[in-house]
Amino acid sequence: MGGPSGADKGLLAVAEVAEYLGVGQVTVYRWCREGRLPCLKIGKSWRIRREAMDDFLRQREERERTLAAQLRSFLVVPDNVIGIAQTPELLHRLDVAFFKVAEARGGLLVKFHGHESASEGELREVFERNELDVERLEREGRFRFSAEVEPLDGRGDALRRILSEEADTGRTVWATFDWMERVNLGEALEQQEELTRFVGPRQLVVKTAVLQEVADNWPSETQRQAQTLHSGMIWLSDAGLSLSRVTPLPPE
Repeated sequence: MGGPSGADKGLLAVAEVAEYLGVGQVTVYRWCREGRLPCLKIGKSWRIRREAMDDFLRQREERERTLAAQLRSFLVVPDNVIGIAQTPELLHRLDVAFFKVAEARGGLLVKFHGHESASEGELREVFERNELDVERLEREGRFRFSAEVEPLDGRGDALRRILSEEADTGRTVWATFDWMERVNLGEALEQQEELTRFVGPRQLVVKTAVLQEVADNWPSETQRQAQTLHSGMIWLSDAGLSLSRVTPLPPE
């Protein structure tokens, strides 16, 4: 990305920073207001020093490495976890960290999409920008996109087909689904219950991620039910990461 010339040399406009980081301008303004990304106000416009953006990128990369490292010690095989992310950006960072763990363990990475606004091409760009080498993994036969025609139906069937194709390889399948829109709670919980039964003893790790604004509209009883349907829960926000497990009660 070429920097502005003349008096503004070394200073970047919000639109430039947003394009480079792959986020909306509203997100950049929020980071500036929160002090996460130091900004200057020149007249009526905000400007970001290139050095400040570079520091922000380095810090984000460190957080990415930490996130993947923490998930590495949290995820097991088989596994079926639910993640709740504060923003779409964080939700996709969670996807990337999940896949980096899968890559390190030699698994097959499967990104199911269709119940979110981003297209396959946009998701590919997001993953590449967050240092997941999708193109190389696809060449190696270790990554695939799978479109969900009916996101709340047939996930078990789709996974069953993939597991059948992978039967001779011995690889674990690592699959992720995202809910970035409001869904019918009854159907969603029924689908997740079916998915939980399906994972069972299979060589399969499944992560279903939900935007926090979607989960916030769930009644507290539904949130508890969603948690107990999964073997673990991941909370990711600007404030940090929380990981928890549902531990069965010992026999009486």
